Amino acid sequence: MKSLLRIGRVLACMSILASAAPAVQADDYPTRPVRMIVPYAPGGAPDVLARSLAPGLSEFFKQQFVIENRPGAGGIGAAESVVRAAPDGHVLFFSDIQQLAINPYLFAKLPYAADKDFTPVTLAATIPLYIAVQSSLNVHNLAELVALAKARPGALTYGSSGIGSIHHIAMESMLHGLGINVVHVPYKGSGQSVPAFMGGETSLVIAAYPALEQYVRTGKARFIAVTTLDRPAMTPDIPAVSETVPGYDFSSEMGIVVPAGTPQTVVQRLSAAVARALKQPDTVVRLKAMGATAIGSSPDGYAANIRNNLDKFGKAVKLADITPN
Repeated sequence: MKSLLRIGRVLACMSILASAAPAVQADDYPTRPVRMIVPYAPGGAPDVLARSLAPGLSEFFKQQFVIENRPGAGGIGAAESVVRAAPDGHVLFFSDIQQLAINPYLFAKLPYAADKDFTPVTLAATIPLYIAVQSSLNVHNLAELVALAKARPGALTYGSSGIGSIHHIAMESMLHGLGINVVHVPYKGSGQSVPAFMGGETSLVIAAYPALEQYVRTGKARFIAVTTLDRPAMTPDIPAVSETVPGYDFSSEMGIVVPAGTPQTVVQRLSAAVARALKQPDTVVRLKAMGATAIGSSPDGYAANIRNNLDKFGKAVKLADITPN
C-alpha cells in the first residue's frame, strides 16, 4: 500500500511539473532572437511597419527581433514556413489580409489553413483605400460616378494592384453595391497602377492615401470616396463608400500571428508589447506617413476579425468573379 501511495505522489508531482513547464518557458521568453517573417519585399507597407515595431520589441524583450523578407506567390511560401516553425513564439508572421482572408478563396489548395494553423497575436494596423478620378472627369462623388457609368457603359476603367488584391476586391464590391460596371485594369502593385492612372491609362484608381495625395493636392486627380466604414480622422471631408452602400467596409490590414499551439502566455506578452511599440513616437510618424491607423488589438479581438474577414471575403471574391487557381 505504501508503495502505491509513493507512486501516486510521484505521478502527481510529475503531472504538476509537466503542466508548469510551458508557463516557465513563457516567463523566460524569448530565449534567442525572434524572426519576423514578412511576405513582401522591403519597402512595402507591411515591411515598413514591421521594421518600425522591431526596435521597440527588441528593447522590451531584450532580444533582437529580426526581419526576414520572403516575397512571392501572395505570401504562400512565407505562410507555410511559419506554420512549420516550432510553436514557441520565436517565429512571427507579419501577415496582411491577403494571406489570412483572400488567399483561401483564390487558391483551390493552400499549404495552410488560415483559421486553424495560426494563433492570432494582434491586428497591428489598418490602411484605408481611396478611390480617385482624373481631374478632367466630371465626377465629384459616387452619385456622379453612377450617372456617368450608366450614361457611358463600358467606357470607364479603373486600375488596381492586381487580380485578387484587396484593391481589386474592394472596388468590385463597391461597383456591385452601386449597380454599375467599370472595366478592371490590373497592374503589379500601386507603384504601377498610380503612374498609369496619372498617365491617362485609366479613368479611376484605388490606392492608399500617400500614393495619391500629391496628385490630388496639385489638382491632377480628385478623391471621391474612401473604403472604410467611417471617414478616417485624417480625411474627414472625403465621403465613405458606406454612406452610399450601407455596411461597406474594406481596408488593408496588417497583423501578427504565430504557429498554432504557441503558449497563450507568450501570445499575450507579444500582444501587449506590440500595443506598446505602436505608441512609440517613431512608429507613430511612420504610420502617419503610410496613411495607416494603429490598432493593437487583443488576440481574441484579432481572432474574431479573421473569422469575420474570412466570411466577408468569401462573398466578395465571388462578386469579383475570380476563379480559384
